[in-house]
Amino acid sequence: MAKNKKITVQQVDIVLYEDNKQDYISLTDIARYRDSERSDYILQNWMRNRSTIEFIGLWEQFNNAGFNSIEFDGIKSMSGSNSFSLTPKRWIESTNAIGIVSKTGRYGGTFAHKDIAFEFATWLSAEFKFFLIKEFQRLKDDESNRNQLEWNLQRTISKINYRIHTDAIKENLIPKEITKQQAAFLYANEADLLNVALFGITAKEWREQNPETKGNIRDEATIEQLVVLSNIESINALLIRKDLPQSERLIELNKVAITQIKSLLESNSIKKLK
Repeated sequence: MAKNKKITVQQVDIVLYEDNKQDYISLTDIARYRDSERSDYILQNWMRNRSTIEFIGLWEQFNNAGFNSIEFDGIKSMSGSNSFSLTPKRWIESTNAIGIVSKTGRYGGTFAHKDIAFEFATWLSAEFKFFLIKEFQRLKDDESNRNQLEWNLQRTISKINYRIHTDAIKENLIPKEITKQQAAFLYANEADLLNVALFGITAKEWREQNPETKGNIRDEATIEQLVVLSNIESINALLIRKDLPQSERLIELNKVAITQIKSLLESNSIKKLK
């Protein structure tokens, strides 16, 4: 089950979540638009209506193979009378419904599938329903755009890495090979080892050379350097497991970094990211 999310509709915070690609919205929060102190009472009033019972029953029949239609028929026959009352808990337990859900905990309350939640909002206020749908759609559009961006980035990086792997047989041209002094030096942490392998300098040395620059050496890195940094971090972890000493790892990581940077600079894919 996905993490809870929140939208704000006409100054009312409404919690929602996604389960098996289905969106559920808090009926408890929607009811607070009418009466913030008696949301349960508002919800029960809605569930007393025959039209409500018919709608949520029809939804279950179309979406829930385990729905208890016999119990539903009994509830529907009683709905609408002055003495009839129905709570979400009773509806769920009697009919094995899945369209309405009771949750406990910090974000507890009564939730419903978005189809049912929008129906409840219609009964509550046409204006509120209008803004609820608009805000809900805005959230889904934001998620879709973010997922598309992440997918495009992953696809581009995959192309870049493919180019790196196919270029592996080319001759290694090393413009800045690390010195023997650098290889012999004992670095205090693995982050600086990677910095030296890729940038030829430690974080402290970079700060001393760039005292007026905010951030750190990695903040100022190019996209090519960031891609290679991610790759050599993984390679370094493998070399550590092989018990290679730091000096040997530095030499190997430096060679990989130079080869990959050269390949990236020649790649058309990386240029499209800039």
